[in-house]
Amino acid sequence: MIFSCKKSKNNVIPNVYVDFTINLADPEFISLTSIGETVTVNKFTNNFGLRAAGFAENGILIHSGIDEFFAYDRTCPHDYALNGSAVRIEIDKSSSLFAVCPECKTKYGLPVNGTPVEGAGRYPLKNYRTSYDGRRLRVWNSY
Repeated sequence: MIFSCKKSKNNVIPNVYVDFTINLADPEFISLTSIGETVTVNKFTNNFGLRAAGFAENGILIHSGIDEFFAYDRTCPHDYALNGSAVRIEIDKSSSLFAVCPECKTKYGLPVNGTPVEGAGRYPLKNYRTSYDGRRLRVWNSY
């Protein structure tokens, strides 16, 4: 069983309830069995509803690392800190190792706890906890 409870200090994006489990055998998520892949989840995914919606219903990114999974809110912390706007970040079209904000152009490194690697942003993406039992991946927070 692999656990990832690392949580970067990021008090920019407000807490919302997050708690859902995905089966990695599901065709929608099978890509996560390969290192370096990223998928998005939102309230419409598998009827998860608001427990997978993230802040402002922007959804959640799930990234498969070498020995762990990472889960991030899709709300750009830079834009939220700057003016309170909830801009949805996207997976970088050139590499699933990064996410990019379409507004401020900050590029976030997904294998490195959502840390900004390029652009104006100074805050990491909001991290959620993950645990993996060899088949199912749970994403949650303590809110």
